[in-house]
Amino acid sequence: DRSPSRGLGDVYKRQVWEEERKVELTQKEFELLREFLLNKGRVLTRNQLLDAVWGADYFGEDRIVDTHIKNLRKKLAGDYIDTIRGVGYRIDKIHKKQN
Repeated sequence: DRSPSRGLGDVYKRQVWEEERKVELTQKEFELLREFLLNKGRVLTRNQLLDAVWGADYFGEDRIVDTHIKNLRKKLAGDYIDTIRGVGYRIDKIHKKQN
């Protein structure tokens, strides 16, 4: 179900809904969002996100996290993901921020 209390979706069914709109995400975008929702309110560093989503054996640029977060932000109508400058990222609230 997509009741408002579910916020952005169901991490176990791998479905993301924003209000009545289904949001199509790539596997990595979904895994990033899942990490944020499972760690709501916690700041996650690039390295933590790399380990959780790409695996500890990933060898490549850590900026790949930034690129996927940028794409995720474009797909979500709400401004959910906070950048904590010099530290990492977090989702503190799953409801749209009021501007």
